[in-house]
Amino acid sequence: MTHWIIAPVILPALLAPFIVLAARYHIGIQRAFSVAGVLALVAIAAGLAWQTSDGTVLLYQLGDWAAPFGIVLVGDRLSTMMVLLTSVLALFVLLYAIGSGWDDRGRHFHALFQFQLMGILGAFLTGDLFNLFVFFEVLLIASYGLMIHAGGNARLRAGVQYVLFNLIGSTLFLFALGSIYAETGTLNMADLARRVTLITPEETVGIRVAAVLLLLVFAIKAALVPLHFWLPSSYAEAPAPVAALFAIMTKVGAYAIIRVYTMIFPPELEVTSGLHDIWLLPAALLSLAIGMTGVLAAKTLDRLVAFSIIGSMGMVMVAISLFTPDSIAAALYYIVHSTLAGAALFLISDLVRTGRANLELTPQPAVLGNALTAAMFFVGAIAMAGLPPLSGFLGKLLVLDAGYTSDRMVWIWVVVLGSSLVSIVGFSRAGSILFWKAHSVEPAQDDTLQRPTMLSYAAVGGLIALLAAHTVFAGKVHGYTTTMAAQLFAPEPYISVVVETEGKLSKPKTEEK
Repeated sequence: MTHWIIAPVILPALLAPFIVLAARYHIGIQRAFSVAGVLALVAIAAGLAWQTSDGTVLLYQLGDWAAPFGIVLVGDRLSTMMVLLTSVLALFVLLYAIGSGWDDRGRHFHALFQFQLMGILGAFLTGDLFNLFVFFEVLLIASYGLMIHAGGNARLRAGVQYVLFNLIGSTLFLFALGSIYAETGTLNMADLARRVTLITPEETVGIRVAAVLLLLVFAIKAALVPLHFWLPSSYAEAPAPVAALFAIMTKVGAYAIIRVYTMIFPPELEVTSGLHDIWLLPAALLSLAIGMTGVLAAKTLDRLVAFSIIGSMGMVMVAISLFTPDSIAAALYYIVHSTLAGAALFLISDLVRTGRANLELTPQPAVLGNALTAAMFFVGAIAMAGLPPLSGFLGKLLVLDAGYTSDRMVWIWVVVLGSSLVSIVGFSRAGSILFWKAHSVEPAQDDTLQRPTMLSYAAVGGLIALLAAHTVFAGKVHGYTTTMAAQLFAPEPYISVVVETEGKLSKPKTEEK
């Protein structure tokens, strides 16, 4: 049993109270410990990802209690990749928050930031559905505090809407967990994968209801239409670094769907047959269409970016809903891309806000630092719209290729290509108004406007550099996500490590040969 796997949960859990108790009034100390903690998370996450890259499944049993009776954390290719992605994203978001001064506008930003990381990383590593619920609540509480950071009535209203909608999801989650436990007597995911297959066709009503409830809960987290209403206002009103970190939160819902519906309720399982393609694919296509239509109709830059997040999640869910190894591999590649692109666009919108009176898409005097900000927006827009040569284009090609053999191939291709065209028009319109038409407006004297700091530009540049790397190494990344998908569709080694061993490491038999 390796102890490193619990470090991504324990480290932010210890840092957060330390910052509150020992450095409450010292922003410099808070920044130092927060950055050091995130750097340590990046190093630990990289080590875990390297250790699982050969197919090894890592197990940590809290209190040395074996599953299914004890709490377990499990690390495989998928979970460690998501932990690494979150940690790297958190580093650049934190640097931006420090460079822009957002962290100094409220007293507890860094503590809440660490608690948020604890919830997200715990959700990726847990091997138990109940503890997935617990980590969902941790990240919900921390995200609410971050959302209303620095106050304001509009932000408070958006925060209340966000919390109420997610509390509905939490309630449904509890109902689902109760139903699953009543039917199977366990909530450990590996143990559930075996017990669900033993349910006879005459006794499937309860578990089928639970499977549908879980899908609804995860769809809320992933902002899937028609359960997306909370996202546009919540993300648009949140401080830019917070919204950028939230780019990974919708991926928690996508991760949960991939994990649960490849291990516990796989497509071939008779108990839940038809659940994926009957409901999930149409909802994903609607999310993609509505999200990119929102990009075209948005009247402010922050809402434009928020709707692009909905559209990108629609693209991810289109691939996931096909539930084939190729489609899951495409979805995982696109998850990395959309997380980095969405976070970069939220931070770029704050660069615009810093040097402009507001974020309304109307001609106004040129923003301070106009050339560099415009260049970054251009790259971010290309990435999110899916134009070549960046990873968004490659990701869409992978999704289209995965959908080629589907019975609904025509619908998938029409919606994906049509929404891409709409998003191109929407981003082009926004960029033209913000940066081109600004030169036709007389500059106004406004002493409150400032030029963004170099650290802010460096943080955004780091995310753009990662997007470029994701493009250059697309072949290797997609090869890795393909092996990841193969591991997900052959979960027996994962199940064996969790249920049958006492903390040993295991490799899939095919890879040992």
